Amino acid sequence: MKNTFVALLLLASAGAYAQTSPAKQALVDKMLSLQRPAIEQTAQVIAERPALQMMQQAGAALQTRVAPEKREAIAKEIQADLKKYADEVVPLMQQQAVKLAPATVGVMLAEKFTDDELKQLIAIIESPVNRKFLQMGGEMQKALADKLVADMQATVDPKVKALATAMDKHLGLPAPAAKSASGS
Repeated sequence: MKNTFVALLLLASAGAYAQTSPAKQALVDKMLSLQRPAIEQTAQVIAERPALQMMQQAGAALQTRVAPEKREAIAKEIQADLKKYADEVVPLMQQQAVKLAPATVGVMLAEKFTDDELKQLIAIIESPVNRKFLQMGGEMQKALADKLVADMQATVDPKVKALATAMDKHLGLPAPAAKSASGS
């Protein structure tokens, strides 16, 4: 039953894709080509998500379950395993995302946009002004983040310390003042 449903969905989407005029299909293909970096980035994020979760869990386990003198070596081994995973899985996920894009994103573009709208989108994406704006993205985010941290640090730091104290209390750990006093 499940396989039949999947087959019907694939046929329906292939049929919708096949009904697109050659001119519109060329526009959709151009949009998919222009969006390929975003499609690959989405696949990379999805592929790396489990590794990031495991890395966080491993970090906590390293601190609580591994002798201090072994932590650095084990951390390097874990990092190597995570890199190997990413090196193997990310390209596979990206290839599959690019392969699936015409039957998913392409169908949506063909259904939801007119030829003229697709032409306008392509013109916007290819615009030198848009490219300049996109290139500034990281710089703009950094400028905002730097200013936000500077402006909010005095407000947020006490709350972070209070959260850390509360978590330590829940875990039965000594209060931060006691830890720093005993560490001196």
